[in-house]
Amino acid sequence: MDNFVVSARKYRPQNFNTVVGQAHITTTLKNAIKNNQLAHAFLFCGPRGVGKTTCARILAKTINCTNQTADGEACNTCNSCVSFDAGTSLNIHELDAASNNSVDDIRSLVEQVRFSPQAGKYKVYIVDEVHMLSANAFNAFLKTLEEPPPYAIFILATTEKHKILPTILSRCQIFDFKRITNNDTVEHLQEIVTKEHINAEKAALQVIAQKSEGCMRDSLSILDKIVSFTNGTLTYLNTLEHLNILDDDYYFKMLEAMQEQDLASAMLLFDEINRKGFEGDLVLNGFAEFIRNLLVCKDPKSAALLEVLEGMQAKYTSTAVKAGVSFLVSALNILNESEINYKMARNKRLHVELTIIKLNFLQQAIELSSENGTLVKKKRIDGPIAFRTKKIPSIQLNVAAVNTTPTPKLYIETPAAPVPPAKLVTEVAANPTPIKQPVAPPKPNLIPTGNKKGLLAALREKYGDQYAIEEVKDAEVLNMEKLQSCWDSYTKILEQQLKHSSAGTFKIAKLAIEDDIHFTVTVSSLTSQKFVEQERMMMIDHLQKAFNNRTISFTVLVDAGEMEEVPAHLRMNSRQKYERIAEQYPLVKALKEKLKLEIDY
Repeated sequence: MDNFVVSARKYRPQNFNTVVGQAHITTTLKNAIKNNQLAHAFLFCGPRGVGKTTCARILAKTINCTNQTADGEACNTCNSCVSFDAGTSLNIHELDAASNNSVDDIRSLVEQVRFSPQAGKYKVYIVDEVHMLSANAFNAFLKTLEEPPPYAIFILATTEKHKILPTILSRCQIFDFKRITNNDTVEHLQEIVTKEHINAEKAALQVIAQKSEGCMRDSLSILDKIVSFTNGTLTYLNTLEHLNILDDDYYFKMLEAMQEQDLASAMLLFDEINRKGFEGDLVLNGFAEFIRNLLVCKDPKSAALLEVLEGMQAKYTSTAVKAGVSFLVSALNILNESEINYKMARNKRLHVELTIIKLNFLQQAIELSSENGTLVKKKRIDGPIAFRTKKIPSIQLNVAAVNTTPTPKLYIETPAAPVPPAKLVTEVAANPTPIKQPVAPPKPNLIPTGNKKGLLAALREKYGDQYAIEEVKDAEVLNMEKLQSCWDSYTKILEQQLKHSSAGTFKIAKLAIEDDIHFTVTVSSLTSQKFVEQERMMMIDHLQKAFNNRTISFTVLVDAGEMEEVPAHLRMNSRQKYERIAEQYPLVKALKEKLKLEIDY
């Protein structure tokens, strides 16, 4: 049985004309070859799987071709091209910097550069994943990269250009590779399935192109997998099934249910999706992308950004007309937050269902916050706000004596409502007996005025058996006698805790009161200052309880008259410490060099 070769290797471009989606780079390289204006160092950077290493190999083969075509392509028939295709060319050297990133690897490469090519004009050195080189390896490569021999050409390839030293970037011609568009990917896949006699629907190839996200190598790998899965027949449905992608029809149905505020239909639809094996994060991500596409369709200028299957553009456009911009933007924000918090949720399904519930009532919330068809934003008012006040009638205080109690008490009495004059005259005419205005009966005593007990006495009388009720003591200001006594008592506490160093520092410290709530502590050295600072919180609490004053604080000062000698090892940085150790113990330096260790200073 013949060995199977994956499509990414089998259909790897062998000429500049067959490179997909990088015309701006291939044209530049061909013109440089034709005009004999080749640089000595190139840097190919861009995303994975877009043709960086492929273009490097094509360039290496083309410049050594002995029979170049008129447009600057390799002939693929001369000895140089044949040996290159067979992998036996001695003029091409590839180095994987991901696994060969030490200084010795670069030094061996530099040693090879000194020898001129045995056949051909150039020796080409391709360094892949060059950003993985160590800093020392980059520095060892600088001089050779800046002034190589005339027959040496370096081609560096990387996916992370920002990790390369600026000194390397300035010595290279930089070519930025771009992602391959979906249309270019579909056309290339169509050519391959035609050569391989595979039945494939164009919609299936478009799904593969979208899934690969501009990486041609990924799209070819996906194509190989689906061909094996479907036995050579690619359809839209089996491609969705294999790639675990949810059909857009589900998103259209869910959006329709949300716009109608039909929560039951939306929840049942999610249950159906969940039973098919789709995880919640895929649903959130796919629905967010669906909402994004609808938002893009709202404006004809941005409709070109819509990347969906052929025939679906009209459906997206008609659906976007029915949905409001405020709804789409708010839904996109909710979905984005939900997708971010999905990993932290313990109940994943409930998390997605809560998001669906929010989206279901989103339209109603937008309608409540709109006025005359326009969305009303909440405004922050910095000025005064008017409010209604109600006038409270005055209260008359009368002191009345009550015969039943020996002590006079204070009463609050409300005056009776006056009788209107007209009504009074009528009643007098009918009844000659004079009418007295009613007087309100006395109310129970509210505020006793005689023999008043203090609040503390009343509380003790009522709750004395349940709580320990004490008067709040007044705060005391600092005085030196009590301060020194508290300081000495805390020193004894430190001695009981076996903190002898701290206790010794507290004994020799000098105290000075600055004002009523602040004092200073003077010590003789930085070490003593650290001992006092370690006990600051406990000491302050001890003093505040003693003086019943929560505002007491202190500052620690170091006597400038005595300078503390700092040990030598505390004044050294990391490099100086290593150099001193290596000087005292030469075996440490020998061990470092033998194991090729790199010290991070």
